[in-house]
Amino acid sequence: MARIFSGIQPSGIPTLGNYLGAIRNWVALQEGHECIWCVVDLHAITVWQEPAALARQTREMAAVLLACGIDPGRHILFAQSHVRAHAQLAWIFNCVARLGWLNRMTQFKDKAGKDREAVSTGLYVYPNLMAADILAYHATQVPVGDDQRQHLELANDIAQKFNHDYGTEFFPPIEPLILGPAARVMSLRDGSKKMSKSDSSDQSRINMNDDADTIALKIRRAKTDAEPLPDTLAALEGRPEARNLVGIYAALTSGDPALVLREYAGKGFGVFKPALTEVLIAALAPIARETERLLADPAEIDATLRRGAERAAAIADPIVAEAERLVGFLPPR
Repeated sequence: MARIFSGIQPSGIPTLGNYLGAIRNWVALQEGHECIWCVVDLHAITVWQEPAALARQTREMAAVLLACGIDPGRHILFAQSHVRAHAQLAWIFNCVARLGWLNRMTQFKDKAGKDREAVSTGLYVYPNLMAADILAYHATQVPVGDDQRQHLELANDIAQKFNHDYGTEFFPPIEPLILGPAARVMSLRDGSKKMSKSDSSDQSRINMNDDADTIALKIRRAKTDAEPLPDTLAALEGRPEARNLVGIYAALTSGDPALVLREYAGKGFGVFKPALTEVLIAALAPIARETERLLADPAEIDATLRRGAERAAAIADPIVAEAERLVGFLPPR
């Protein structure tokens, strides 16, 4: 059975984009795979986090994952910082990875911007920690989006160099898990930008804990145009907001935007928006209610994460101990 690893940062309540782009796929992958799901709080602190907010957001992320259907009994859900093997292996990989490899990471350039001298070194070596996250479990498959493909290639480069340098075949190759066309969810205020937790306007996104009234208000206020919906996808060219709302509807129903257009061709947004609102509320309201119920008992969320960490460490600790032996470290006891 293939072992899958993936992680998500605790940077606030996930949005509809996070759900359709990643979390919903994680839930589906639990059938027929061994899955390890991680709330990556070590990655989160590559940029400053207010400590109390980080703790709260870690619980919130865990609660949303559980509410969406992540099963901590059959699979593993834990907080990254609870398993020391991640940091131990990341340091070894810091010494294996080459400076030139990291200099080619386009995501660092995007995040650092023009003031790259002022960002943390953690942000720079982030891809090495990501490689450690995966390889500490000898995971062989990772669901990835376009923005993570380069990091996964680097993880394979690191694994290959480690194996070459130490004359072993210890770390396995990692395969990107491509799950078909991903639902790319854009801002409700600007169809040219991705829906994001970091957008200053809460009206730009659907949060996974939004109640029915909030969802209805946000969709009612969502930017659109005056034209009715066309009968073909090609005719949506140049209408990013319309394309976005049609894509959201399709992702939560048939999966095919062409079928949505066939149903609503010639109709305006006065008809389409209420229909989209109904679909969103039906899909998300149960998740929001379950999230609220789980967050009412933070001690149980913490216990779930601790149990997951114990199971994760049982897999990762022997693997990292063997990597340390291969490097030449003396055993600790």
